[in-house]
Formats: sequence, C-alpha cells, structure tokens
Amino acid sequence: MLHGDYYNSRDPELIKIYHSARKLLKQYNNLDSELKEEREHILNQLFEFKGMNVWIETPFFCDYGENISIGENTFINTNCMFLDTNKIKIGKNGLIAPFVQIYTADHPLKASERILETGAKSSYLTSTKPVTIGDNVWIGGNSVIFPGVMIGNNVTIGAGSIVTKNIPDDVLAFGNPCKVIRKL
Repeated sequence: MLHGDYYNSRDPELIKIYHSARKLLKQYNNLDSELKEEREHILNQLFEFKGMNVWIETPFFCDYGENISIGENTFINTNCMFLDTNKIKIGKNGLIAPFVQIYTADHPLKASERILETGAKSSYLTSTKPVTIGDNVWIGGNSVIFPGVMIGNNVTIGAGSIVTKNIPDDVLAFGNPCKVIRKL
C-alpha cells in the first residue's frame, strides 16, 4: 500500500488499524478541550510523529493515523479530514484551516478497471500516493489536497483550492485547479 501498489482496503490487518484509530478519534473528539495532557497522549498514540505544540481542533478525522507526521507549532482547525492510506507529512509552523481535506488514496478512472466483481460483492482497486506539505504553510479553508501532491515551504494556499499538482516554495496559489498566482 505504502509503495503505491493496489491493495485491499478491507484487509484484516488494515481493518484492525482502522478500528484502533476510530477508538482514539472518538476519545479525542469527545474530550474536554482543557484536558491538554490527555489530548497530547491520544495524539501521540494516533500519529506516527507529532512535534511539540501541535494543536488540533475537534472534530478531526483520519483513516489510520499512523501514517501522519505533523511538525512543531502546527495548528489544524476544526473538521479536517486526512485520508492517510499513505504518508501525510506536514512541516512545522503550519496553519490548516477548517474543512481541509488531504487525500492519499487513488482509484482507476474507468469503472471497468476500478470495480472488481467477486461474486455477491464488489471490491475496488485502490492505490496510494504520499502528500508532503512543507514548513510555514497556510492552507485556506475548504481546500482539497490530492494524492501525490508536494507543497513547498512558505506557501499560502487560498481558501477553496483544489490542489492537484505540486506547488513550489514561497508562493501564493489558489483556484480550481490550484495554480501559482505570485511569488511571496
């Protein structure tokens, strides 16, 4: 899966990780915001890496958690969804606005290639590509980051952007599809 090969999302090992993440997310999303130590403990269990002073507003959602790394001093606002079927790496000093979605899962475009008929039930071909977000990046609300995208350092992504391609360092980018507007 992490190499980008097609995989079975209902594999028993993945389902076990999924259920473990759901339990941690339920605890985290229902925890009093003043219980900082407990919040830290849950996030440290959930993520591959979490730097110091990371703050994640609730509710927060992800698939597995263990494929997510977040650098120090990063703030993730409410209702973000990180589909971490591959690595999601977010640098330090990031600002992730409400309703940002980061996707690593991908499927063939043609239905005949995507859907595998296996008797009474169907399954779907799924592959993954990592997402990397540099240091000092601000991603505006309601933005969607596609599988395989790399966003450089010191970047601002405008609200509502659909980021389908890599974004270089030190730029303002926005739109659908997201494109570089100017150097910063």
